[in-house]
Amino acid sequence: MRSPSQISLPQSSNHKQSPISNSPIVAPTRASGGFALLDSLLRHGVEYIFGYPGGAILPIYDDLYKVEATGTIKHILVRHEQGASHAADGYARATGKVGVCFGTSGPGATNLVTGIATAYMDSIPMIVVTGQVPRAAIGTDAFQETDIYGITLPIVKHSYVVRDPKDMARIVAEAFHIASTGRPGPVLIDVPKDVALEEFDYVPVEPGSVKLPGYRPTVKGNPRQINAAIQLIRESRRPLLYVGGGAIAANAHAEVKRLAELFNIPVTTTLMGIGAFDEHHPLSLGMLGMHGTAYANFAVTDCDLLLCVGARFDDRVTGKLDEFASRAKVIHIDIDPAEVGKNRVPEVPIVGDVKSVLTDLLRRCQDATGKTKPDQNQEWLNLINRWKQDYPLVVPHHADSISPQEVIVEVGSQAPNAFYTTDVGQHQMWAAQFLKNGPRRWISSAGLGTMGFGVPAAMGAKVAFPDEEVICISGDASFQMCLQELGTLSQYGINVKTVILNNGWQGMVRQWQEAFYGERYSCSNMEVGMPDIELLAQAYGIKGMVISSREELADKIAEMLAHNGPVIVNVHVTRDENCYPMVAPGKSNAQMFGLPKPAPTNTDQPVSCSHCGTKNSPNHNFCSECGTKL
Repeated sequence: MRSPSQISLPQSSNHKQSPISNSPIVAPTRASGGFALLDSLLRHGVEYIFGYPGGAILPIYDDLYKVEATGTIKHILVRHEQGASHAADGYARATGKVGVCFGTSGPGATNLVTGIATAYMDSIPMIVVTGQVPRAAIGTDAFQETDIYGITLPIVKHSYVVRDPKDMARIVAEAFHIASTGRPGPVLIDVPKDVALEEFDYVPVEPGSVKLPGYRPTVKGNPRQINAAIQLIRESRRPLLYVGGGAIAANAHAEVKRLAELFNIPVTTTLMGIGAFDEHHPLSLGMLGMHGTAYANFAVTDCDLLLCVGARFDDRVTGKLDEFASRAKVIHIDIDPAEVGKNRVPEVPIVGDVKSVLTDLLRRCQDATGKTKPDQNQEWLNLINRWKQDYPLVVPHHADSISPQEVIVEVGSQAPNAFYTTDVGQHQMWAAQFLKNGPRRWISSAGLGTMGFGVPAAMGAKVAFPDEEVICISGDASFQMCLQELGTLSQYGINVKTVILNNGWQGMVRQWQEAFYGERYSCSNMEVGMPDIELLAQAYGIKGMVISSREELADKIAEMLAHNGPVIVNVHVTRDENCYPMVAPGKSNAQMFGLPKPAPTNTDQPVSCSHCGTKNSPNHNFCSECGTKL
């Protein structure tokens, strides 16, 4: 009988498995449930596991000890299970692959919950493996027992409790298939301790070999609906592409660009969609929504056709929902039928993979006659360009302090091609406004808004791409949520650069308290108890830096980037800077405050309304006839 440690393993994640119909018959080999799990992960291309051991999962870690010795898989020991789930999430966002994290039963499993919910809200493919008490003890309130299967039901795409080690390989194969196809998401595999220990006749299940009759995501869009969408695009005079995270998940960046350029359609993205369209492109409007650009929000208010691509009409995007694109017909393309019509009923719903649908749409446009005139949208584009000139994003320059926006712009200019992760708050919104990111190089918790996400997510991205620059933009409050992961950075020499915009507050909380709660700053000041971040970094064996003046900003950012190892830079920024533009809760996207004053016009010529054509005085901001923003 061969011991599990003697079983041959694939030597690379690039090892391609043939379909099961062409695979040789594999003779059963005695192995433990824990080994079957690890071998199955390897067969699915897993290179890195982020985790933390504990009693119930120790049998799996014992098998991992043997497998790691072969050099086929690497475990990254985090300092808190939440860090493991965020790191697996960051790895998945950066690579497009499935991230994997481990945690033990009880508190180990519940510590993963925030990271699981983060991945679920943002549709990130992830396999979460938890240890569990032995089968006979389940339901007895045994030591470190929690029903993690039940706890996570609302925040996973699917869940398993492995009752028989013989099911392990099949379950892993199904989990990868479910997590990575259709609308991606996290899948939980709960493994009782005795299942991991039990030996059985192990027969591998190859990737792609499982068939799940009840799970068949729609990939191809309905041809009639696609033709209807093309007709609406051709009839439109003020179209707008509204692109979300689904375009990133589908790797549809090229198709979005081709569609935008073919019909001269301006493009705005959600927070999750950043990177799906080149923000240096003249058709780019940047991000829309609560802290989106003014011109994106004006455009979505005035458009006559909204092409929603892989987005879900989130409340932070739409503002007052019944006034969101209220004059527009809507085409909604999404792989999840539950999202189509959930918040806004579209004129043309198309369920399918974004890349597949856009590819088909573009092919039909090329095959058809009667192409759109090149200048059909020109008046619309001229209006948008005027908004861009009148309401640009502003970088404040204060005499006695560094503005946070200055820091973001400086970092972005020195590292334009880096992977950027963020925590959540004002710094996140400033980073979204001023950084120009490529596909998959923007990694941020959008749906759940998880403080503490930035550093561990950056770990995951850097492990995936060790030769790429990875920078975390954080705030002083968010940074303290998962600062123990500095130990992980130090142990493995993970060369992540962290820039902390330190204003001594929970910045976004303070801004809301100022704007909506009568400047009653309840429990939002972080100055008392704030650690000396430079010394804290040094205590972990990491380079710490402080920036306090504008004169040293550029040089110290360059020093940070040049250092071969992790760096924490504490930048003291303007204490009371607010993030603008801002759409107040319950207001429409066109009702922003904090906008710069537009430059005075030198013309006395009347301005035509883009909606109804009424001639308006040049000093009017809204059409006197229909109220459209001029």
